Amino acid sequence: MLKIIKSWMTPRGAKMTAKELADKFGLKIQGDPNTVINGIAPIADARPGQVAFYSTETNSNAFKVLPVSVLENTRASVILIQPDMVKHAPKNATLLICDSPRGEIVKVLGEIYREPPRRGISHDAHIERGVFFRNRRSNYVGQFATIERGAVIEPDVKIYPNAYIGRNVTIGRGTVVHSGAHIENATIGADCVIHNGASVGKDGFGYTRQDGHNVFIPHVGRVVLGDRVSLGANSCIDRGALTDTIVGDGTKIDNLCQIAHGVVVGKECFLASGVGIAGGVKVGDRVLLGGHVGIANGVKIGNDASVGANSGVFRDVPDGEKHMGYPAGPGTEFLRHYAWIRKHVNND
Repeated sequence: MLKIIKSWMTPRGAKMTAKELADKFGLKIQGDPNTVINGIAPIADARPGQVAFYSTETNSNAFKVLPVSVLENTRASVILIQPDMVKHAPKNATLLICDSPRGEIVKVLGEIYREPPRRGISHDAHIERGVFFRNRRSNYVGQFATIERGAVIEPDVKIYPNAYIGRNVTIGRGTVVHSGAHIENATIGADCVIHNGASVGKDGFGYTRQDGHNVFIPHVGRVVLGDRVSLGANSCIDRGALTDTIVGDGTKIDNLCQIAHGVVVGKECFLASGVGIAGGVKVGDRVLLGGHVGIANGVKIGNDASVGANSGVFRDVPDGEKHMGYPAGPGTEFLRHYAWIRKHVNND
Protein backbone atom coordinates (compact mmCIF):
# COMPACT_ATOMS: atom_id res chain seq x y z
CA MET A 1 0.00 0.00 0.00
CA LEU A 2 2.86 2.38 0.86
CA LYS A 3 4.40 1.78 -2.58
CA ILE A 4 1.07 2.65 -4.25
CA ILE A 5 0.74 5.90 -2.29
CA LYS A 6 4.35 6.80 -3.05
CA SER A 7 3.78 6.20 -6.76
CA TRP A 8 0.83 8.63 -6.69
CA MET A 9 3.01 11.36 -5.17
CA THR A 10 6.01 10.83 -7.46
CA PRO A 11 6.12 13.17 -10.49
CA ARG A 12 5.34 11.30 -13.66
CA GLY A 13 7.53 11.94 -16.67
CA ALA A 14 6.47 11.77 -20.29
CA LYS A 15 7.59 8.60 -22.06
CA MET A 16 10.14 9.28 -24.79
CA THR A 17 12.67 7.28 -26.76
CA ALA A 18 16.39 7.89 -26.75
CA LYS A 19 16.18 8.85 -30.43
CA GLU A 20 13.55 11.50 -29.75
CA LEU A 21 15.82 13.13 -27.17
CA ALA A 22 18.87 12.84 -29.42
CA ASP A 23 17.04 14.45 -32.34
CA LYS A 24 15.57 17.24 -30.23
CA PHE A 25 18.86 18.30 -28.62
CA GLY A 26 21.31 17.35 -31.36
CA LEU A 27 23.05 14.55 -29.45
CA LYS A 28 25.05 11.67 -30.89
CA ILE A 29 23.46 8.33 -30.03
CA GLN A 30 25.14 4.97 -29.50
CA GLY A 31 23.07 1.88 -28.80
CA ASP A 32 19.37 1.14 -29.22
CA PRO A 33 17.60 4.32 -30.40
CA ASN A 34 14.21 2.86 -29.47
CA THR A 35 15.03 2.58 -25.76
CA VAL A 36 12.06 4.04 -23.87
CA ILE A 37 12.69 6.58 -21.09
CA ASN A 38 10.08 7.14 -18.40
CA GLY A 39 12.03 9.08 -15.79
CA ILE A 40 15.32 10.58 -14.61
CA ALA A 41 17.48 9.63 -11.62
CA PRO A 42 21.00 10.09 -10.24
CA ILE A 43 23.35 7.66 -11.93
CA ALA A 44 24.03 5.71 -8.72
CA ASP A 45 20.29 5.17 -8.08
CA ALA A 46 18.93 4.84 -11.62
CA ARG A 47 16.81 1.84 -12.61
CA PRO A 48 16.02 0.33 -16.02
CA GLY A 49 13.83 2.73 -17.99
CA GLN A 50 15.48 5.84 -16.54
CA VAL A 51 18.02 8.29 -17.95
CA ALA A 52 21.04 9.49 -15.94
CA PHE A 53 24.23 11.42 -16.61
CA TYR A 54 27.90 11.00 -15.80
CA SER A 55 30.27 13.95 -16.10
CA THR A 56 33.84 14.85 -15.24
CA GLU A 57 33.10 18.59 -15.55
CA THR A 58 34.57 20.65 -12.68
CA ASN A 59 33.39 24.15 -13.52
CA SER A 60 32.03 24.64 -9.98
CA ASN A 61 33.02 23.52 -6.49
CA ALA A 62 29.45 22.32 -6.07
CA PHE A 63 29.95 19.68 -8.75
CA LYS A 64 31.61 16.51 -7.50
CA VAL A 65 33.08 13.96 -9.90
CA LEU A 66 31.82 10.50 -8.96
CA PRO A 67 34.09 7.44 -9.13
CA VAL A 68 34.14 5.72 -12.51
CA SER A 69 32.82 2.58 -10.79
CA VAL A 70 29.46 4.34 -10.36
CA LEU A 71 29.22 4.67 -14.12
CA GLU A 72 30.37 1.11 -14.73
CA ASN A 73 27.72 -0.33 -12.38
CA THR A 74 24.73 1.88 -13.17
CA ARG A 75 21.42 0.28 -14.16
CA ALA A 76 20.25 3.32 -16.15
CA SER A 77 18.91 2.48 -19.60
CA VAL A 78 20.13 5.76 -21.13
CA ILE A 79 23.21 7.72 -20.09
CA LEU A 80 24.29 11.24 -21.04
CA ILE A 81 28.05 10.97 -21.26
CA GLN A 82 31.20 12.64 -22.57
CA PRO A 83 33.06 11.01 -25.50
CA ASP A 84 36.12 10.06 -23.45
CA MET A 85 34.01 8.20 -20.87
CA VAL A 86 32.14 5.97 -23.34
CA LYS A 87 34.60 3.11 -22.76
CA HIS A 88 33.50 2.90 -19.10
CA ALA A 89 29.75 2.72 -19.79
CA PRO A 90 27.79 -0.54 -19.43
CA LYS A 91 27.58 -2.43 -22.70
CA ASN A 92 23.78 -2.71 -22.66
CA ALA A 93 23.13 1.00 -22.06
CA THR A 94 22.10 3.46 -24.76
CA LEU A 95 24.44 6.46 -24.74
CA LEU A 96 23.70 10.07 -25.60
CA ILE A 97 27.14 11.54 -26.23
CA CYS A 98 27.77 15.25 -25.63
CA ASP A 99 30.45 17.62 -24.32
CA SER A 100 28.42 18.79 -21.31
CA PRO A 101 26.18 16.13 -19.74
CA ARG A 102 25.42 18.49 -16.83
CA GLY A 103 24.06 21.08 -19.21
CA GLU A 104 22.13 18.62 -21.35
CA ILE A 105 20.46 16.88 -18.38
CA VAL A 106 18.79 20.19 -17.51
CA LYS A 107 17.20 20.30 -20.96
CA VAL A 108 16.16 16.65 -20.69
CA LEU A 109 14.57 17.27 -17.29
CA GLY A 110 12.54 20.12 -18.73
CA GLU A 111 11.41 17.98 -21.64
CA ILE A 112 10.43 14.83 -19.75
CA TYR A 113 8.76 16.64 -16.85
CA ARG A 114 7.27 19.43 -18.91
CA GLU A 115 4.15 20.88 -17.29
CA PRO A 116 1.00 20.22 -19.31
CA PRO A 117 -0.15 23.33 -21.19
CA ARG A 118 -2.43 25.65 -19.22
CA ARG A 119 -4.69 27.99 -21.12
CA GLY A 120 -7.93 29.76 -20.47
CA ILE A 121 -9.16 32.48 -18.16
CA SER A 122 -11.20 31.43 -15.14
CA HIS A 123 -14.68 32.86 -14.71
CA ASP A 124 -13.69 33.49 -11.09
CA ALA A 125 -10.77 35.76 -12.04
CA HIS A 126 -11.32 39.52 -11.68
CA ILE A 127 -10.15 41.32 -14.82
CA GLU A 128 -10.97 45.01 -15.11
CA ARG A 129 -11.89 46.73 -18.34
CA GLY A 130 -8.85 48.15 -20.07
CA VAL A 131 -6.60 45.11 -19.59
CA PHE A 132 -4.83 44.36 -22.87
CA PHE A 133 -4.09 40.74 -23.82
CA ARG A 134 -1.81 40.42 -26.86
CA ASN A 135 -3.07 36.89 -27.48
CA ARG A 136 -5.81 36.01 -25.03
CA ARG A 137 -6.10 32.40 -26.21
CA SER A 138 -2.50 31.66 -25.25
CA ASN A 139 -2.84 32.96 -21.67
CA TYR A 140 -3.81 31.27 -18.43
CA VAL A 141 -5.41 33.17 -15.54
CA GLY A 142 -6.47 31.13 -12.50
CA GLN A 143 -9.30 31.46 -10.02
CA PHE A 144 -9.51 34.69 -7.99
CA ALA A 145 -6.52 36.26 -9.71
CA THR A 146 -6.86 40.03 -10.15
CA ILE A 147 -5.65 42.08 -13.10
CA GLU A 148 -6.29 45.82 -12.96
CA ARG A 149 -6.91 48.40 -15.67
CA GLY A 150 -4.04 49.28 -18.01
CA ALA A 151 -2.11 46.05 -17.53
CA VAL A 152 -0.54 44.51 -20.64
CA ILE A 153 -0.32 40.72 -20.77
CA GLU A 154 1.90 39.31 -23.51
CA PRO A 155 1.36 35.85 -25.11
CA ASP A 156 1.92 32.58 -23.20
CA VAL A 157 1.78 34.24 -19.77
CA LYS A 158 0.48 32.12 -16.87
CA ILE A 159 -1.06 33.86 -13.85
CA TYR A 160 -1.96 31.40 -11.10
CA PRO A 161 -4.86 31.66 -8.62
CA ASN A 162 -4.91 34.57 -6.16
CA ALA A 163 -2.11 36.50 -7.88
CA TYR A 164 -2.48 40.28 -8.16
CA ILE A 165 -1.41 42.36 -11.18
CA GLY A 166 -1.78 46.10 -10.60
CA ARG A 167 -2.55 48.99 -12.92
CA ASN A 168 -0.34 49.54 -15.96
CA VAL A 169 1.89 46.56 -15.19
CA THR A 170 3.41 44.82 -18.21
CA ILE A 171 4.04 41.06 -18.06
CA GLY A 172 6.40 39.75 -20.77
CA ARG A 173 5.93 36.75 -23.04
CA GLY A 174 6.08 33.34 -21.35
CA THR A 175 6.36 34.70 -17.80
CA VAL A 176 4.82 32.70 -14.95
CA VAL A 177 3.27 34.45 -11.94
CA HIS A 178 2.55 31.99 -9.13
CA SER A 179 -0.22 32.05 -6.55
CA GLY A 180 -0.18 34.88 -4.05
CA ALA A 181 2.37 36.99 -5.92
CA HIS A 182 1.70 40.74 -5.88
CA ILE A 183 2.93 42.94 -8.74
CA GLU A 184 2.35 46.66 -9.23
CA ASN A 185 4.31 49.62 -10.62
CA ALA A 186 6.44 47.21 -12.62
CA THR A 187 7.52 46.04 -16.05
CA ILE A 188 8.34 42.32 -16.12
CA GLY A 189 10.41 40.86 -18.96
CA ALA A 190 9.95 37.66 -20.93
CA ASP A 191 10.28 34.13 -19.49
CA CYS A 192 10.44 35.31 -15.88
CA VAL A 193 9.19 33.31 -12.90
CA ILE A 194 7.62 35.13 -9.96
CA HIS A 195 7.15 32.60 -7.17
CA ASN A 196 4.46 32.34 -4.52
CA GLY A 197 4.04 35.31 -2.20
CA ALA A 198 6.64 37.50 -3.90
CA SER A 199 6.02 41.25 -3.86
CA VAL A 200 7.17 43.49 -6.71
CA GLY A 201 6.71 47.25 -6.91
CA LYS A 202 5.53 48.22 -3.42
CA ASP A 203 6.79 51.44 -1.84
CA GLY A 204 10.29 51.24 -0.40
CA PHE A 205 11.48 52.00 3.13
CA GLY A 206 12.17 55.65 2.32
CA TYR A 207 11.77 58.23 5.08
CA THR A 208 13.21 61.56 6.14
CA ARG A 209 13.19 63.05 9.62
CA GLN A 210 11.43 66.42 9.84
CA ASP A 211 10.86 68.29 13.11
CA GLY A 212 11.51 65.13 15.08
CA HIS A 213 9.09 63.02 13.04
CA ASN A 214 9.66 60.29 10.47
CA VAL A 215 8.13 61.50 7.21
CA PHE A 216 7.54 59.14 4.28
CA ILE A 217 9.10 60.05 0.92
CA PRO A 218 6.59 59.42 -1.90
CA HIS A 219 7.82 56.85 -4.40
CA VAL A 220 7.24 57.47 -8.11
CA GLY A 221 9.73 55.02 -9.67
CA ARG A 222 9.01 51.52 -10.90
CA VAL A 223 10.55 48.07 -10.88
CA VAL A 224 12.00 46.84 -14.16
CA LEU A 225 12.86 43.14 -14.42
CA GLY A 226 14.79 41.91 -17.47
CA ASP A 227 14.19 38.65 -19.29
CA ARG A 228 14.59 35.26 -17.56
CA VAL A 229 14.61 36.70 -14.06
CA SER A 230 13.48 34.36 -11.27
CA LEU A 231 12.15 35.82 -8.02
CA GLY A 232 11.84 33.42 -5.10
CA ALA A 233 8.91 32.89 -2.75
CA ASN A 234 8.20 35.72 -0.30
CA SER A 235 10.95 37.91 -1.73
CA CYS A 236 10.39 41.65 -2.18
CA ILE A 237 11.61 44.17 -4.74
CA ASP A 238 10.63 47.77 -3.87
CA ARG A 239 9.84 50.42 -6.45
CA GLY A 240 12.27 53.30 -6.75
CA ALA A 241 11.65 56.63 -5.05
CA LEU A 242 12.76 58.82 -7.97
CA THR A 243 14.56 56.28 -10.18
CA ASP A 244 13.62 52.73 -11.14
CA THR A 245 14.73 49.60 -9.32
CA ILE A 246 16.30 47.38 -12.00
CA VAL A 247 17.18 43.68 -12.17
CA GLY A 248 19.12 42.52 -15.24
CA ASP A 249 18.52 39.61 -17.61
CA GLY A 250 19.04 36.09 -16.27
CA THR A 251 19.42 37.04 -12.60
CA LYS A 252 18.12 34.48 -10.10
CA ILE A 253 16.87 35.59 -6.70
CA ASP A 254 16.22 33.01 -3.98
CA ASN A 255 13.44 32.97 -1.39
CA LEU A 256 13.12 35.62 1.33
CA CYS A 257 15.33 38.26 -0.28
CA GLN A 258 14.84 42.03 0.00
CA ILE A 259 15.88 44.49 -2.71
CA ALA A 260 15.28 48.10 -1.69
CA HIS A 261 14.32 51.19 -3.70
CA GLY A 262 16.64 52.37 -6.46
CA VAL A 263 18.87 49.28 -6.44
CA VAL A 264 20.39 48.18 -9.74
CA VAL A 265 21.29 44.48 -10.03
CA GLY A 266 23.17 43.40 -13.15
CA LYS A 267 22.80 40.44 -15.48
CA GLU A 268 23.22 36.74 -14.64
CA CYS A 269 23.62 37.26 -10.88
CA PHE A 270 22.78 34.78 -8.10
CA LEU A 271 21.29 36.05 -4.83
CA ALA A 272 20.93 33.31 -2.22
CA SER A 273 18.19 33.17 0.40
CA GLY A 274 17.97 36.00 2.92
CA VAL A 275 20.02 38.58 0.99
CA GLY A 276 19.14 42.14 1.96
CA ILE A 277 20.21 45.03 -0.29
CA ALA A 278 19.72 48.60 0.94
CA GLY A 279 18.70 51.55 -1.22
CA GLY A 280 20.91 52.86 -4.01
CA VAL A 281 23.21 49.85 -4.19
CA LYS A 282 24.73 49.02 -7.60
CA VAL A 283 25.46 45.34 -8.23
CA GLY A 284 27.42 44.40 -11.35
CA ASP A 285 27.00 41.48 -13.72
CA ARG A 286 27.53 37.82 -12.76
CA VAL A 287 27.77 38.61 -9.05
CA LEU A 288 27.29 35.87 -6.44
CA LEU A 289 25.82 36.85 -3.06
CA GLY A 290 25.72 34.09 -0.43
CA GLY A 291 22.87 33.51 2.01
CA HIS A 292 22.00 36.33 4.42
CA VAL A 293 24.43 38.83 2.93
CA GLY A 294 23.56 42.40 3.93
CA ILE A 295 24.68 45.36 1.80
CA ALA A 296 24.60 48.94 3.14
CA ASN A 297 23.24 51.98 1.29
CA GLY A 298 25.07 53.16 -1.79
CA VAL A 299 27.67 50.38 -1.95
CA LYS A 300 28.92 49.24 -5.38
CA ILE A 301 29.64 45.57 -6.10
CA GLY A 302 31.81 45.02 -9.18
CA ASN A 303 31.32 42.61 -12.04
CA ASP A 304 32.12 38.93 -11.31
CA ALA A 305 32.54 39.65 -7.58
CA SER A 306 31.26 37.35 -4.84
CA VAL A 307 30.37 37.80 -1.19
CA GLY A 308 30.36 34.92 1.29
CA ALA A 309 27.32 33.95 3.37
CA ASN A 310 26.39 36.03 6.44
CA SER A 311 28.69 38.88 5.43
CA GLY A 312 27.96 42.55 6.04
CA VAL A 313 29.16 44.77 3.19
CA PHE A 314 29.84 48.42 4.07
CA ARG A 315 32.37 49.35 1.38
CA ASP A 316 32.69 48.83 -2.36
CA VAL A 317 33.78 45.44 -3.71
CA PRO A 318 36.03 45.70 -6.81
CA ASP A 319 35.51 43.64 -9.95
CA GLY A 320 36.25 39.95 -9.56
CA GLU A 321 37.10 40.03 -5.84
CA LYS A 322 35.78 37.63 -3.20
CA HIS A 323 34.80 39.26 0.08
CA MET A 324 33.50 37.80 3.32
CA GLY A 325 33.11 38.54 7.01
CA TYR A 326 31.61 41.31 9.14
CA PRO A 327 32.50 43.91 8.11
CA ALA A 328 33.27 42.23 4.79
CA GLY A 329 36.77 42.39 3.34
CA PRO A 330 38.92 40.39 0.94
CA GLY A 331 38.59 36.68 1.58
CA THR A 332 42.30 36.09 2.22
CA GLU A 333 42.36 38.94 4.74
CA PHE A 334 39.34 37.52 6.58
CA LEU A 335 40.91 34.06 6.76
CA ARG A 336 44.17 35.48 8.16
CA HIS A 337 42.23 37.34 10.87
CA TYR A 338 40.25 34.22 11.68
CA ALA A 339 43.40 32.09 11.91
CA TRP A 340 45.06 34.66 14.21
CA ILE A 341 42.03 34.72 16.53
CA ARG A 342 41.80 30.92 16.66
CA LYS A 343 45.52 30.67 17.44
CA HIS A 344 45.43 33.14 20.32
CA VAL A 345 42.16 31.81 21.75
CA ASN A 346 43.55 28.27 21.76
CA ASN A 347 46.79 29.48 23.40
CA ASP A 348 44.79 31.11 26.18
